Formats: sequence, structure tokens, C-alpha cells
Amino acid sequence: MNIKTKALDKDQYELIIATIRNGFTHNGKEFKPNNRLATALVVQANLGCRISDILKLTLSDIVKECGRYRLDIVEQKTGKKRDFTVPTALYDYLVKYTEDNHISKQARIFPVGERAVQKQLKIVTDYFGFESISTHSFRKFYGTEIYYANDCDIELVRQLYQHSSTAVTQQYIGVSNKRIDNAINKHLCIA
Repeated sequence: MNIKTKALDKDQYELIIATIRNGFTHNGKEFKPNNRLATALVVQANLGCRISDILKLTLSDIVKECGRYRLDIVEQKTGKKRDFTVPTALYDYLVKYTEDNHISKQARIFPVGERAVQKQLKIVTDYFGFESISTHSFRKFYGTEIYYANDCDIELVRQLYQHSSTAVTQQYIGVSNKRIDNAINKHLCIA
């Protein structure tokens, strides 16, 4: 059975990250604090990349050009170049993380496998009873948050995901066309 991954909402995102950072005990089993996992998911939620690309990321993949930082990678799944802006605050966050953990600019920031990340995340989501949440939920969170913060501009989100059409993007993040919603609501004629 293939269950569709859902986008996180902001409360779920914050709760999951805080819980991973702090750890917890449930039914006598301890989930130790895991700053690496929390940081990888924060980066994913702020770049909108797939976890496979986040786990391959090095600090040298972020280049400064014309007064801004940008991501300079080729997506593993699609083979498409991804060179979007990396907010300065996110770059600084990664620099601090790499310095604190003695990670060189050319080394992988998160030297861990996808399965390990998914397994650890599942322990946390099961603890809260969240269903259909995976690392991909953090990618969907990125698009959904940008969509609502920018007047439901689906074309903007399509460009960020590099999807072939807005229909694909709408289905992907699970939102309907705002213009259609408005037209339906304006048409309402209850007698």
C-alpha cells in the first residue's frame, strides 16, 4: 500500500525538530538527542530539496555570487541543476554547524544514509501518532509555506520545485488553484 506523504504544518515541523534535538523516552526506550538529524531536516525544510540531495551537501556546494549565496548542485533524482538562493541566515547556520562539528568545506555536512534518517524520523512521528510523514514532508512543507506566504502563487512554487506544470505542483503540495476556489465561492447561490 502506497500512502501519500503529507506536508507538515508549522506546529508539526517545530515539534518534530525540537523533539529530535532534545530526545525523549517512551515505553522505557530512549531516543537520544540527534542534532545532526534535526539540522539536516531544518536545511531540507528551508531549501526544499530532496533528502538525498541534502545528505550529499557540502558547504562548498553553496557559493557566494553577486552578494548572495546560492546552491550549486545537480539534483540526484532529476539531473537538473539547482542554483537557487540560500538565505544568508541559513548559510550562517550551516557554517556554525560545520565549525561546531569540525566538518571541512569539502566534506559532506550530514554523513548519514537516507534509510537511517527515515528510520529515526519514523520513531519520532510514531511517538506523536503522525501518519504519512517522512523526510519528503519537509520538502512539501517548504513549498506549502512559500505558497501561502506569497499570495498562493503556484507558479512561484512550480519554479522552485522545477516542476513541468503548475498542475503537478498543485497535486504535489495538495493545494487547489486559488482562482478556482474564489470563482466557486463567488458563484455560491443558496436559495
